[in-house]
Amino acid sequence: MDNTTGLRENKKLRTRRQLAATALELFLERGFDAVSVADVAAAAEVSKPTLFRYFPSKEDLVLDRFADHQDEAARIVRERRPGQGPVGAVHEHFVTALGQRDPITGLCDHPDVLAFQRLLYSTASLESRLSHYTAREVGLLAEVLEAEEVAPLTARLSALQLVTVRHELGRVNWLRIDAGESADAAHPAAAAEADQAFGMLSGGLDRVLPIRTA
Repeated sequence: MDNTTGLRENKKLRTRRQLAATALELFLERGFDAVSVADVAAAAEVSKPTLFRYFPSKEDLVLDRFADHQDEAARIVRERRPGQGPVGAVHEHFVTALGQRDPITGLCDHPDVLAFQRLLYSTASLESRLSHYTAREVGLLAEVLEAEEVAPLTARLSALQLVTVRHELGRVNWLRIDAGESADAAHPAAAAEADQAFGMLSGGLDRVLPIRTA
């Protein structure tokens, strides 16, 4: 990549981040449904066509941060250590993330994170659009499993279960925090439920998914 191309890509990334940040600020201040795409474009000092070149829909202005996590489950499984199966790898990663209060686990009580999650879970169109990102996450994980010679249907069913468990645990954790419990106080129960949930999966999936040998 030459310097000109690199500078152009960096500028696009900065513009994308600026648009998303401007939109989120407006949505949190006024509510998602009360802010139009034109409002966001005006606040960011760009045209509507320019905004739509970066974000296909109004919902994507909020959910773009999920794009960075779409390949996370696939990466965790692909890079798991020898002797470990996919369920164990995803389980281990999730429990570690709980300990780090990673927002993706729902166990984070930082005010900015809480504000974002309240916006997400209180807006029907955002929850609906989130399914697009979830489908991509499932697809990427299924591809990794198929690359390890898992049959396509088994790979997809397994990916669906692993991704669904991660998301549901995150939602339950967020409900705890939203109800007023601190992340530190909620951690023991969240970790126990993660162990239970992934334990339920391992009872079936470990019989059909490969253990990493090297």
